[in-house]
Amino acid sequence: MAESQEQAAPDALLTRIGQVVMLHHGGDREEARSRFLQLWAEIGEHGAPLHRCTLAHYLADTQDDPSDELAWDLRALSAAEELADGRGTGDPVSVRAFFPSLHLNLAADYVKLGRAEAARSHLRRARHAAGSLSDDGYGDGVRAAISRLELRLGEDGSPGGETWGPPRQRPTG
Repeated sequence: MAESQEQAAPDALLTRIGQVVMLHHGGDREEARSRFLQLWAEIGEHGAPLHRCTLAHYLADTQDDPSDELAWDLRALSAAEELADGRGTGDPVSVRAFFPSLHLNLAADYVKLGRAEAARSHLRRARHAAGSLSDDGYGDGVRAAISRLELRLGEDGSPGGETWGPPRQRPTG
């Protein structure tokens, strides 16, 4: 009985995070940020790495200040690294699929802050980690976003100079 309660608790928290994500995607950014911060207060800096990674990842998207967004994305990466090192519950191998998106987000944060070299560094890490992505809609989307940011930064890290996915259409005229 206690074992099933322990398994239900993490699922309940991830469900609550998912509900706030839907609120954010519905357009209520302020309320989503407030609820995410309430959840962060519950789990704290020492909560389960999976919960911290997930929550920090989504909290970053609700920030108005690029420096705050960067801080939350760095927290998400740190928690994912804990998971990958086996310092939390979860499959360290499956955590690898988090890294392309996490590094891509960090690259975008650094672009917003005018730190092109840091952006390029994380973009290269995102591309390198992209091999762990599945050939599905999510994986295709992350690879396409990596390619778009590479074009924006004037960098192409793919073998043979090819990019993944179609480039974003540029307006004519």
